[in-house]
Amino acid sequence: MRVRLVALVHMTHQPVTTLLVSIVTVSLICCGTRVAEEQGIPQAAELLEEFKTTPLFWQQAEVAERIVALGDTRVLSELERWLTVADRHLRGNVAFIFAALGDDRGWEVLGSILSDMSDRPSRLPGNLKGRQITADRYYAVHLLGKLQDERAVSILAPYLNDGTVNYKIAWALGEIGGGEAVDLLVGCLNDPRVDVRVIAIHSLEKLRARKALPYLRALLSDHERCHFDALESVSEAAAAAITALQVRD
Repeated sequence: MRVRLVALVHMTHQPVTTLLVSIVTVSLICCGTRVAEEQGIPQAAELLEEFKTTPLFWQQAEVAERIVALGDTRVLSELERWLTVADRHLRGNVAFIFAALGDDRGWEVLGSILSDMSDRPSRLPGNLKGRQITADRYYAVHLLGKLQDERAVSILAPYLNDGTVNYKIAWALGEIGGGEAVDLLVGCLNDPRVDVRVIAIHSLEKLRARKALPYLRALLSDHERCHFDALESVSEAAAAAITALQVRD
């Protein structure tokens, strides 16, 4: 060992103590890397268990994002059977993981939830089951927006005339971005529903879509007010967006 160290010192022109520290440091880093690869940080198994046992869908969605952040497609085999559960919120969360990790089954399931108008087991009384269907479809749109992937645009576009979810689609397109999304949002500025128009304006502003400026100026005389947040009018939203978009990046 002494001969090897002397040889290394001559080769590297470093003191023996410095070289020893370097060797130990490299060994610890390599060891730590192997442990991280074997155990996972955080461990996929622990996150999967947390995902499966979390009762509230919105909390489960947060766990889903942490699973996706691992980038480990091996988790999908543990979740395959969940792609067909009756609860569409739960099914959507699982589909989100699949889609985010590059598995087309996730996109297919989210698209099927959006198109599904059938009843499902629910605690809501019979006269409110329609609200459950709307909530399920709304959540599918939300997840498609959260994916921030342009592949979602073709799934969402056919429902822009669906008054139960199109205002949420206007939001999702703003999360996704891209040329096709911008074009669809410009079209939304003519939607008869005020909430869709206002959300589309916000999305275009977020996407820095300067091509929308002529269409936004045409809305400055539209004083109809939306039904959410500050109840702003279309003209107020348009004026704010125009000001923001006229500022050069």
